[in-house]
Amino acid sequence: MAAEQKSRWKKEIYWLLSVADHIVEFVPSQQVAENGTCMEIMVTQQRQDLKMNIPALRKLDAMLLEYLDSFEGEQEFWYASKDADEPGKGNVPRQDDRWWLPTVRVPPSGLSYAYRKWLQNHKDLVAQVLKAAMAINANILMEMEVPESYMESLPKNGKSTLGDSAYKLITDDCFDAEELLRSVDLSDEHSIVDLKNRVEASVVIWQKKMTHKDSKLSWGHNARHEKRGMFEGRAENVLLLIKHRFPGIAQSALDISKIQCNKDVGLAILESYSRALESLAFTVMSRIEDVLGADLATRDDPKNAAGLMRIASLPCSDDTDKVVSDAKAEVERMRRMEPVPPAPMLYDFVGPRDQDLGPRVTKISSVATKRFSYLENLGGTRSPIARH
Repeated sequence: MAAEQKSRWKKEIYWLLSVADHIVEFVPSQQVAENGTCMEIMVTQQRQDLKMNIPALRKLDAMLLEYLDSFEGEQEFWYASKDADEPGKGNVPRQDDRWWLPTVRVPPSGLSYAYRKWLQNHKDLVAQVLKAAMAINANILMEMEVPESYMESLPKNGKSTLGDSAYKLITDDCFDAEELLRSVDLSDEHSIVDLKNRVEASVVIWQKKMTHKDSKLSWGHNARHEKRGMFEGRAENVLLLIKHRFPGIAQSALDISKIQCNKDVGLAILESYSRALESLAFTVMSRIEDVLGADLATRDDPKNAAGLMRIASLPCSDDTDKVVSDAKAEVERMRRMEPVPPAPMLYDFVGPRDQDLGPRVTKISSVATKRFSYLENLGGTRSPIARH
């Protein structure tokens, strides 16, 4: 990031967060008078969610800028000029949706082993920042109330919004989230957003029916109530998988509606800051994947690079249970404020002769958010709605 751009970024973030200092709440405190009498009084302090999330977001911000600064100086890759002839536009012409970006070029023999490992390590670190920013943003969106205008636009039951095939898979006795995703066309962003909108709408419908249940229910009504809770949990597992598999996807209709109708300034600050960090982290990780893809194309057949020259995605597994259990374990560790297990350092990838490739970088530490109920109880019980 250029010095002028970095200065403007820091100045605008300072303007954004300066308002948060005046969003306070009353908390009990004690005051000792001159005669030694202890009195309980109410004092003001910054609202708890702002007090917890703003330092975490600032830390993520600083880490992203640090990772960007580590790319200063001479690198083993460069970008082809837009005015260059076809042969000079890069090792592999860009064929994906980001056609406007310049093509990455690497040496004819590819990147060195040490530099390739250094890049991969940076990609993993940026992915950690991206996951943390996504978790905070999802929690903030969960705190926002569902607008009445959105509720009025929904159909009366979840089957109408999901469709027959998706509804049958979610309500089946043997539920498999991966099978549901395989049954839907996810080849383009529009299809992914459409599926996310339909699943989120069904979750809101089921939540509404469970919230507005009658005070006196028969045994049959109770059974249907439990089934709705199970279906809601299954739908949110699908949202979680979509979120981790496609982190850079556009916001859903529910998220947009919440942001537009939100009247809480504190939540608006946290949501916009976390979303900006999420976008920056995704861009950095995507550019690193472009370099790794160009390197793979140079060392092997260009056809082998197709997997890396795609939309950047978080590491995911084809095993649904493993994705869910990993998410639950990460949330529990962050809740207890346990340190993240140590990761290999840059020094572990390069020898003493390669220490000038970049600074030692470490994994991100635990980030505290207001609530982590978005990812907990993923085994089929209730949890808030995901952003992605």
